[in-house]
Order: sequence, then C-alpha cells, then structure tokens
Amino acid sequence: MLDAQYSMSKPNHPLSAIRDLLREVPLIDGHNDLPWQFRHRNKGAADIDLATDTSRLDPPLLTDIPRLRAGGLGGQFWSVYVPPQPAGPLTVRAALDEIDLIQQLVQRYPETFDLALTAADIERIHRRGKIASLIGIEGGHCLDNSLAVLRTFYRLGARYLTLTHVQNTDWADAAGDEPRHHGLATFGEEVVRELNRLGMLVDLSHVSDDTMRAALRISTAPVIFSHSSARSVCNHLRNIPDDILELVRRNGGIVMVCFLPGYLNDQAAAHWSLATAEKKRLENRYPNEGEKVHRDMGSWLRANPYPPASLADVANHIDHIRKVIGVDHLGIGSDFEGYFGTVQGLEDVSCYPALLGELVRRGYREDELRKISGLNFLRVFRQVERVAAGLRTGR
Repeated sequence: MLDAQYSMSKPNHPLSAIRDLLREVPLIDGHNDLPWQFRHRNKGAADIDLATDTSRLDPPLLTDIPRLRAGGLGGQFWSVYVPPQPAGPLTVRAALDEIDLIQQLVQRYPETFDLALTAADIERIHRRGKIASLIGIEGGHCLDNSLAVLRTFYRLGARYLTLTHVQNTDWADAAGDEPRHHGLATFGEEVVRELNRLGMLVDLSHVSDDTMRAALRISTAPVIFSHSSARSVCNHLRNIPDDILELVRRNGGIVMVCFLPGYLNDQAAAHWSLATAEKKRLENRYPNEGEKVHRDMGSWLRANPYPPASLADVANHIDHIRKVIGVDHLGIGSDFEGYFGTVQGLEDVSCYPALLGELVRRGYREDELRKISGLNFLRVFRQVERVAAGLRTGR
C-alpha cells in the first residue's frame, strides 16, 4: 500500500500501489455520458462492442471495458442525457430509452457490470471484481414537470437527478441561462423534497448559483455536484464559488471534480465558449445532419487548436476544494464522453491512477486518496438513504 516512501519527494512512485488501493476501495466516477454516445450515433447496445478497443471508432470513444479495467474503476454513474429541446413527452421517452440502454449494457456484459441501487450494492459488486453501474438523470427537463415521472425513474434504477442542464426548466434556473426563477420555483422545491423522500441524490451540477443556494437550503440530505469544479481556479459559471463550497461543507455533500477542459483553466474556458458557439451554429445550419456538424466542427478545431489543459489542472481544483472545505467533500466526476477536447494525462478512462498518482506527488495521504476515490461518495449515499428511510416512516 501507499506509505511514506511514496511522498512528494518520490515523484516516480509505482502505480501498482495505487492499483492495490483501488482493489480495496471502489473508485466511483460521478458522470460518464456513454449512453448519449450510443444514442447520438444511432446505435443500440449490440452495435458497439465495449469489450474491444473503442478508440478505433470514428469518432473514437474514451470508454471500453479494457480501459475501464486498466483505470481501476469500481463504480460508474452512467448519465441519462437528452437535449432540453424539444421538451415534453418525447424527452421522457428518450430518457426511458437511455435507461433501457444502460440496463441492456449491464445484461450484455455480466462479467463486468452489475446494476447498483444502494451504497451496499456498490461495495458488494466491487468485492466481486465487477464495476457497479449506477444511473443518473442529467436534467430536470426529463421529468416533464411530473413527480410521477421522477418516481418512475427511481423505480427503474435512477439514483440522482441533475436539476437542470444548460437551459432553465419551468421550475429551476440553469447556469448561464437568463434568470427566470432566481433559484427554485415552488415545484422545484417539491422536486428536492421528493428526491430526499425517495433516497435519490440531488445533483447541483449545471444549475445557477441561486438554484444551488435554494437546493442546499431545502435539502435535508447531502447533495452532490456530479461533475463540477472550483470557480476560484477557473472562472466558469459551471464551477462552484467558494461561498457555496462552504454551504456544501455544512450540508455534508460532495463535489466530484470534472475533467472537462473548459472548466479547468481560464484559457481553456475561453476557447470552450467559442467552440460551443461554433457547434451551436453548425447544428442550426445542419439540423439532423450530425455527420456534417462533426466534419465542420473538426475543421474548426484544427484551425483553432485547444489551449493546453492537463491532469495538473484537475489536481489544482482538488487542491483548492480541499483547502477551502476539506478532503471529506471531494470526489471524481470525469464527464468522459460528454465533451470535446483532451486533457493531457487524462485522455480516457484508463487514466484515473495517474490522477491519484499526481495527488500522491503533492503529498496526499493514503486515507485522503481513499476518501476521494470513493469513501466520501459512499458516506453521502448512505446518509441520503438514511434520510429517506426516516422521511418514509414519518420521523
């Protein structure tokens, strides 16, 4: 195991020690958009073989079973993402399709994946040498303003709801959209309370600062940020300001630090904004013609190369959050498959040990690595389950 010999003074520590740690503690990633990649490419569960090297696809994927194994992953929230528009019943149907896809993938690779519904499930699956597969709903627009839909998602296995995506819902404001509710509308407060009652995690990635504050005020259970980072390190609205980090500490929640390049440093954030605007322009120019969007976006990116973003940037965010609110409120939420661009040193799902190795180089202790890898998330999930049990019995 890791010990004093693998301190900052020993930068070439063996990754084998980290792999030993990850056999004992499940490394849990809060967000991977692989289901959307299947849907976006119009592929079913049988159409992409995750047992092979998917980096050879065009466009390549960052996720497959060999690389997940190399990365030591113990638990993964597979994101159910569908675009916010058009909203309504079709969005609910699309979310159900992606939930079904996740369940099909679990059934298709039973030697690798197993569906997890509780914290105890994650630990049990990890002990068996498999990857605990969890379902997260990315965006409250998927509910179509219905608590019945929320409850149905829960019964189908979903264990967190991101309150918004990039656009406001009828009941919550999103980061970067024009403020409409200045936080949560009355129905949004009901959604948070129902999430608490169900035992479903409240995810505050993508929401506005006012929505963060409102949800933290209302929730009686710890919240998560499934894929967000620190605004003091990179001034992007999707990141969390220090005063709200302090509210997360008081709430007992967790920030799962994101790898998306545009959230990592200010130069990458500026480039991300330009690239996002170009992608939106192309999508408007070529509606329902994804291949043309991909082709022209590739040309734009070759003419406008990314500024560097690196593993060290991710570690800087972890350092800052640890300094502000302590290591007990940290986790990992890569957002793999949900962004364009590359983070040097974190190119795909095989690279988690490299990030933990960088933290060791910076002086993180073994107990801190265990917490960041998965113990913090398991603590939060168990408390969410306890709160739900108390609410259901009227305590």
